[in-house]
Amino acid sequence: MRVTQTMLQNNMLNNLFQSQANMDKYLTQIHTGKKINRASDDPVIAMKGISYRTEVIEAEQYSRNATEIWNWFDHSDDILGKATGAVQRMEELAVQAANGTNTADELKAIKKEVEQLKEQMIEIANTKVNGKHIFNGTDTNKPLIEVDDDGNLNFNEGNGRTETVDIEVSKGIKMDVNINPDGVFDEELFENIDNFINALDVDNEDELDEDALNQSIGDLQASNSNIIQARAELGARMNRLELIEDRLDQQVIIAKDTMMENEGVQFEEAVTNLMTQEVIHRAALAAGSKIIQPSLLDFLR
Repeated sequence: MRVTQTMLQNNMLNNLFQSQANMDKYLTQIHTGKKINRASDDPVIAMKGISYRTEVIEAEQYSRNATEIWNWFDHSDDILGKATGAVQRMEELAVQAANGTNTADELKAIKKEVEQLKEQMIEIANTKVNGKHIFNGTDTNKPLIEVDDDGNLNFNEGNGRTETVDIEVSKGIKMDVNINPDGVFDEELFENIDNFINALDVDNEDELDEDALNQSIGDLQASNSNIIQARAELGARMNRLELIEDRLDQQVIIAKDTMMENEGVQFEEAVTNLMTQEVIHRAALAAGSKIIQPSLLDFLR
């Protein structure tokens, strides 16, 4: 095959262009800190990068879900603590009322305080967080207890009352975040409170029903025990969530490190490659200037 001057020039230019492209690749790697900038640069790295990035996104979303769960747990724990304090105060008042040394006015004062504590318990049972009632199962748009004009309590009997609000914290793993109102803020609790109030409804201390007061002490202790048990169960879930959250944090770190190792460039290697390619490019320019000699027409002038 006959090699012409044009072929030499074209081959030299193509090689120079390729050399410049390699220099541009290494410069881009140094500037961006990534091995590739397009999927076509290395399809294998690109596909792995998509997988690692998806893992990071999922882990970060689960972490945000865990934050939402903490919001439920922290408010629920705080509210259960307030409920425990209110019921314990009623226990103290029941013991005080049953000692037989109170005047009628003192019993009336105790009754008024218990009535206020009852109102507080209703407010606690209807607690809203971010616009959601947290003690009414999945019926978060409805209060657990409604009070009619006559002061009667109407408990929400919807199907969602005893259902759990589940939030996913890992692939295939969900946590129930709400407290079941049964056994905590149920009809029995408020019946115990009403019985205590009725036992205090006397004109003078001689008419005080001590048996009813003693019964109220036991009933209030049982109700308070239920609330404490619910809070203990909540604490166990909080401990589990801490472990899950720690694992999610580690998962995010590992996934990001793996993604960086897959896509990230080793700067020492990139700089060395750039310097090597620059030497090659300069040598190609020098060799090309010598290989392409003047044509025959230049000598015939």
